[in-house]
Amino acid sequence: MADTKNPITNVKGEFIRGVTAFRNWIKDEPSAEYQPEANRYHLYVALACPWAHRTLVLLKLKGLDHVISYSTVDTLLEFEKGCGWAFGEKYPDPHHPTFTHLKDVYKLNESDYNGRVTVPVLFDLKTQKIVNNESSEIIRMLNSEFNKLARHPDLDLYSESLRSRIDELNEQVYPKLNNGVYRAGFAKSQEAYNNAYEDVFSMLDILENILSKQRYLIDNKQITEADVRAWTTLLRFDPVYVTHFKCNKKMISKDYPNLFGFVREIYQIDGIKETVNLDEIKKHYFASHLMINPTGIIPRGPEINYDLPHGRDHLQQK
Repeated sequence: MADTKNPITNVKGEFIRGVTAFRNWIKDEPSAEYQPEANRYHLYVALACPWAHRTLVLLKLKGLDHVISYSTVDTLLEFEKGCGWAFGEKYPDPHHPTFTHLKDVYKLNESDYNGRVTVPVLFDLKTQKIVNNESSEIIRMLNSEFNKLARHPDLDLYSESLRSRIDELNEQVYPKLNNGVYRAGFAKSQEAYNNAYEDVFSMLDILENILSKQRYLIDNKQITEADVRAWTTLLRFDPVYVTHFKCNKKMISKDYPNLFGFVREIYQIDGIKETVNLDEIKKHYFASHLMINPTGIIPRGPEINYDLPHGRDHLQQK
């Protein structure tokens, strides 16, 4: 997520998300260039970023946090200065102590690299190269290619029997919700904002309806990739997107009881809570996006208790 420059919009004022640059794969195959090995790979993430957050959730769900290390970049993203994600005293690069910015890691692949610098980054410590910086592909690798090293190898979030349904929902949720909130927040025309706003809430209504009938978005008995991809956006919705991105028609915690229960349930899974830092999330959005929030003031609320009982258990019995 996030570019080193101001968000790009087209002539209609619509936010356009860029394409990720590094798309290699780790494969559990003898001939693969990148093979699953313990302590070979490192994840660079930002705690604020929903796309990077997906990868941390997969690390915890699959039980891979003892196999793949991770570190965070500074929460503040200085758009106007074009600096991008930074390291620092609080957020050092554990493998390259002299690096000051994530862009330095990108330059290990290409010394003259001048493209987008985004998180997450899956980095190979053996070759000192970026393997992949596309979150949707990283979570697939974490789901399937490290099973011989995982604590929970039997958990399959992208099982073959459910793939078509997962893909179908992802193809709706990504443009309308995951990216929809950014399309609303970064819109530079009323029409672009209106269209994004309608997409966001039409998608939330669809998800609320699904979750009124079953425990998870795809399978009633277990969490899947589709749940993870939706959840990182839903978690940020009330604290950030309602006000900062002007998605203020409704709130998850007040107007969508099934979505709110779903958010709390995923939050309460062992290991997931420790991937959430709402202070970092709010600081990033409100203090980084000065083109939206010129004062950089970070709101103190809302007060939401994600530890309340989620009440989703009974749906599994249906």
